[in-house]
Amino acid sequence: MPKNCVFKECIDTKKWLKAALIRAVKTIAQVAGSMLVIGAFNETAWTLLLETALVAGLASFLTSIAGLPEVTGE
Repeated sequence: MPKNCVFKECIDTKKWLKAALIRAVKTIAQVAGSMLVIGAFNETAWTLLLETALVAGLASFLTSIAGLPEVTGE
């Protein structure tokens, strides 16, 4: 099991959840921002932008299950 995995007993679940959500929100913002630039603001497909950004956030959250470097065991 990875060093900072959420399933380890020494990891504080609240700290992990906060760090994972912050990371997911940052990913959502990065994807949405890049899609806005690519769409040149006036031709943006807003539903596609929202769906893609949310899927990227979900992928980020699920990837965080393996471990987050900012959350250390006690």
